[in-house]
Amino acid sequence: MLKSNLPDIMKEKNITYEELQYLANTAPDTIARARDSRIATCTLRTLEKFAEALRVDVHDLFHQIPCKVNKK
Repeated sequence: MLKSNLPDIMKEKNITYEELQYLANTAPDTIARARDSRIATCTLRTLEKFAEALRVDVHDLFHQIPCKVNKK
């Protein structure tokens, strides 16, 4: 499972939804999706746009949470 770091990065850089929408040329619903677990549904190109706009690496936008495996 992927967890988005976008809210933290936006807060750290003091970037609003509207500013990111303009800088990355994306729709508000795309930003909303990228801010939660739905980031996994974003295309790589969209993540690249966010990374370029925020001046971070793509891999900084999210981190992976290990899946729990049920052992029997």
